[in-house]
Amino acid sequence: MPTSAVTVRRMRARYRQDGVWGLVDHRATRPRTALGRADERVVAALREVVETGRERSSGTLGRLRVYTERLLAEQYGAEVVPLPSRATFNRLVHALADGRGLLGSARQRHWRSARSAPPFVPTTVMAPGELVMIGSTVLDAFVVLDDGVVERPELTIALDVATRTICAAVLRAKGTRSVDAAQLLAQMMVPAPMRPTWAEALAMEHSVVPYERLLSVDARLEGTAARPVIAPQTIVVDQGNVFISSSFIAACESLGISVQPAPPGNGPAKGHVERTFSSINTLFVQHVAGYTASHAGERGNHPAGEAVWTLAQLAEMFQEWIICGWQGREHDGLRHPMMPRCALSPNEMWAALVAVCGYVPVPLGREDYIELMPVKRQKINDYGIRIDYRTYDHKALTPHRGERSPAGDGLWEIHYDPHAPGQIWVRLPNPGQAQQGGSWETVPWVHHTLVTAPFTDFTWQHIRRTVARCGSRVQHEHDLALALRELLERAAAGRGSHLEKVVTARARAGTANNGGAVWGLLYGQQPEARALEPVDKDVFDDSEDDEDDEEHLTDDDAVGAWPAEDARTSASSTAPVQETGVPAPRRAQVTVYDPFEESLRW
Repeated sequence: MPTSAVTVRRMRARYRQDGVWGLVDHRATRPRTALGRADERVVAALREVVETGRERSSGTLGRLRVYTERLLAEQYGAEVVPLPSRATFNRLVHALADGRGLLGSARQRHWRSARSAPPFVPTTVMAPGELVMIGSTVLDAFVVLDDGVVERPELTIALDVATRTICAAVLRAKGTRSVDAAQLLAQMMVPAPMRPTWAEALAMEHSVVPYERLLSVDARLEGTAARPVIAPQTIVVDQGNVFISSSFIAACESLGISVQPAPPGNGPAKGHVERTFSSINTLFVQHVAGYTASHAGERGNHPAGEAVWTLAQLAEMFQEWIICGWQGREHDGLRHPMMPRCALSPNEMWAALVAVCGYVPVPLGREDYIELMPVKRQKINDYGIRIDYRTYDHKALTPHRGERSPAGDGLWEIHYDPHAPGQIWVRLPNPGQAQQGGSWETVPWVHHTLVTAPFTDFTWQHIRRTVARCGSRVQHEHDLALALRELLERAAAGRGSHLEKVVTARARAGTANNGGAVWGLLYGQQPEARALEPVDKDVFDDSEDDEDDEEHLTDDDAVGAWPAEDARTSASSTAPVQETGVPAPRRAQVTVYDPFEESLRW
């Protein structure tokens, strides 16, 4: 191989220094990176710009170039670090961002940023109810409310991870409250009744579940639909105000259910229910008149004009679809150990697991219905009980006016329904058993004869904003009641402003779809008319467990502890002393560990 003497001397020098490795052509062994020979300062600045824009709206590569150039000028001075050509810069951006999903849509970037850090540990669930996930979403379809109001409802479901059963579903007119989430819990434990229009094939006795054996354990299953009855042990929820409210947590505690919040903004933490929403959208919602599609790019010209179903009708169809379209449909994620190649339906999986894990019915009655309602703790004054400018009074309160309750804090336990604020429930001690619990007493609103039409808490809040206080508290409450009656009368006559029509339309939609099949079984009768509070903060106030504004609070409205003369229960005390034999008030907290703090460590 002909070569020059200089090349031979150079090769001999490399051989003396590195041996045979010195004779290798190092151009072939040079490490190659996707970034090439780009300036490390440019790479660091570009990486910082891309990471900063993860939560921002999507932009072009030209915007990244401008921001990178601006950052380099701030760090090193103007024109000290030059940028590569536009083509080279674009290749550098793709090399940095493509593998990490930083150039996708805003939705994809948000999903990747919320995802837990790998390696992932799969969730293993072996029994029905061991892990249940609850989530809410705005349905991709319009419904028609009264007075021609058209809007998209909100769907809340509870999904059992072990069997993929949709244990319960609540469809509401824009806005879900903690009381609706509590109704979801009750639906899970109460057998679904057969509707008159449903086919006989949807009955549980005609399904794959061991109906006769279960009927011998739970007589409530007779004549019910083919939907499993599952009592949850642990519920995974997101960080929405509805699910982390004290009312919902107290309702779960009353049923012995553990609540585990998912990390904030982390959809994959409860991916089973999120994926179920997608399946509902493709298997059911897209076939409904007034379908809006999942985003504006796929939406038709005027989907609101195609809406023909009322909220009650759509809820009825959805409940029927759950039984005939979801519970009997094979799910690829459900496999039996003895038949790993055969996909099972949720009902088949429940039948297989209930034979191993057993079935324990959880009967619920009137007391349980009241326990699921939101709770307040207040005094019983001479005038009764006042909640949000509504006074409740009854002769049953007379022996307890101004008296302390048997609880440690001296306050009385009061439950209320935001969708039917015409009455409340107060736990009063039984005669001769003042130290042991008590029974519930229904206390009506003092103006219930003046306002006979059903109304809701958000309707009351609307009236409070429109009526100025011109007299005493008693006179102001009377003025509010008169204004509420006039609003309901105008709504019944088809008059009023657009805002009033929206208020009354949502109230009537809730009245027609108030979950009477569930509450009727629990309470022994059909509940009062109910509607949901909206979530539009520009129009309504959707805060949970609303209290009076601070400027309106007086000594009569105090909801805290009793006066300071009793040092044991004073508001300034660090720990109230528990009296012997007196039951302590319910606390909406977990005694083992804080689940909200735990969710941040996932």
